[in-house]
Amino acid sequence: QVQLVESGGGLVQAGGSLRLSCAASGRTFSSHAMGWFRQAPGKEREFVATISWSGGSTHYADSVKGRFTISRDNAKNTVYLQMNSLKPEDTAVYYCAAETSPWTIVVHTSTSDFGSWGQGTQVTVSS
Repeated sequence: QVQLVESGGGLVQAGGSLRLSCAASGRTFSSHAMGWFRQAPGKEREFVATISWSGGSTHYADSVKGRFTISRDNAKNTVYLQMNSLKPEDTAVYYCAAETSPWTIVVHTSTSDFGSWGQGTQVTVSS
C-alpha cells in the first residue's frame, strides 16, 4: 500500500492560486493512477482530477476543468494539483489518493476505486 501526505493548502482570496503536493512513500507509486478529491462541510467527498500511472492521461471534474491541473513526478514520488482562478465554492479539504489496482488504463473517478488516502489539506477561498 502507498502512504500519502498532502501539503500546500491554505487561505487564499477568490481569483488566487494554490499548488497542492502529495508525497508518496513506497516503491509502487509509479504503477498507480493518482487522484485528487475534495470534501466540503456537510457534503460527500467528490472527484476533482485523476492522472494515469504514466502521467500521459488526465481527467477533470467539469467544475474545475480549465482552472486546475494535475501532474506527477514519478522520480520524486509526488503528485501535484495546481489550482488557479479559485472560487469560494472550491473551499474544502483536499485529499490525494492512489488507485487500488496498478497499471489501470480505464479512468476511474469513484472513491471506491482508490485504496490509499492521505490525511487531507484544507483549502479556504475567501470572497
